[in-house]
Amino acid sequence: MTLDATHDPALSSWVDSANGHPDFPIQNLPLGVFAASEGDYRIGAAIGDRIVDLGALVDAGLIEGEWAETLGEETLNGFFGEGYEAASQLRARLSQLLSDKAHRAAIEPHLVDQSAVEMQLPASVGDYTDFYVGIHHATNVGKLFRPDNPLLPNYKYVPIGYHGRASSVRVSGHPVVRPSGQRKGPDQEVPARGPSARLDYELEMGIWVGEGNALGDPIPASEASQHIAGYCLLNDWSARDLQAWEYQPLGPFLAKSFLTTVSPWVITPQALAPFMEAMPPRPDGDPEPLPYLQGGPDKAALGISLDVLILTEKMREAGDAPHRLSHGEAASAMYWSAAQIVTHHASNGCNLQPGDLIGTGTLSTAKESGYGSMLELSNGGKKAIDLPNGETRTFLEDGDEIFLAARCEKEGAISIGLGSCSGRVLPARA
Repeated sequence: MTLDATHDPALSSWVDSANGHPDFPIQNLPLGVFAASEGDYRIGAAIGDRIVDLGALVDAGLIEGEWAETLGEETLNGFFGEGYEAASQLRARLSQLLSDKAHRAAIEPHLVDQSAVEMQLPASVGDYTDFYVGIHHATNVGKLFRPDNPLLPNYKYVPIGYHGRASSVRVSGHPVVRPSGQRKGPDQEVPARGPSARLDYELEMGIWVGEGNALGDPIPASEASQHIAGYCLLNDWSARDLQAWEYQPLGPFLAKSFLTTVSPWVITPQALAPFMEAMPPRPDGDPEPLPYLQGGPDKAALGISLDVLILTEKMREAGDAPHRLSHGEAASAMYWSAAQIVTHHASNGCNLQPGDLIGTGTLSTAKESGYGSMLELSNGGKKAIDLPNGETRTFLEDGDEIFLAARCEKEGAISIGLGSCSGRVLPARA
């Protein structure tokens, strides 16, 4: 991931709203799927407050290439499958078209306002896998159940993950219906079924798979980053009381499968290139990764700051702004890199496919101010979280809305954002 003219801090766009835009300056150019009318799904790129219709640019002869026809499809799966080089070529062409005023007359008819469309899932999710690479989260949660041995022996050797439910992945803004299920408190003799009383969010990054691999063929660590189409924000909503009862011996099931929310824009690896960092050194005494997990890019850590905000029903009625629950850095939270996640996922010959979604797991920092879940902030429900209006929370209540946000900032580079990932809790259904 090398820097080129598309990253130039001096580069500006003739789309006025892009210049100084907090999320989508011309140095970002994230990809997504939008609908200007019901059922009419189009692939676009965000530029300031607007979206450029990429399929329309292909039809107009403004974007060419062997991969260009995939931009006329209804999802990004086909384009993702064209690989890293196609994404780089598209980025270079868009940067040229949206910066050079000579192209304005031809491009402007194919711009739409973001406020006038409905964003869709970027890709049809064939498979969804959630990992557990946030070491501080794993340690914090482990302490709640195993105070003397919070991390299990395999954690520092193998990136832990489980197969999630692809059918319930939804784009930002989709309501969160409180799940019901079996739960058993420590003082109960037998379990009972009912609405979750310990509904939680999980602050994660999502990884969109680009070019896949054939069944039986592993992906070397040196090539894994080339199989990543981009990144998004991901909220793996969790019913902690259901989870505590059901997760042994096979892991998460109904406590997780009711909804996973992702932000609508795919931030490409090319856009993140200026912000990538070296992975933090492993603490003294920690084992080196096994050889198959070594040999990835020198800068593999995501230089992204992450925020979680809450807006309660009472705050909404009073016109209050959302309150920030946490702030942290992805780079310091991840024990394993995105490239190592991809390599490990395919190491047994599992075939990854374009549009597959991978979650990092909850990304918490070492400090409480950067915890990525209410389970941690409330110490398992034992400590109330104070809100500015006098309300308190240990877990989410009906009407609460959670917002995830992320930014990339570095001296000498134009900052970019990932857009919003939000969901509002609705009461359980009978």
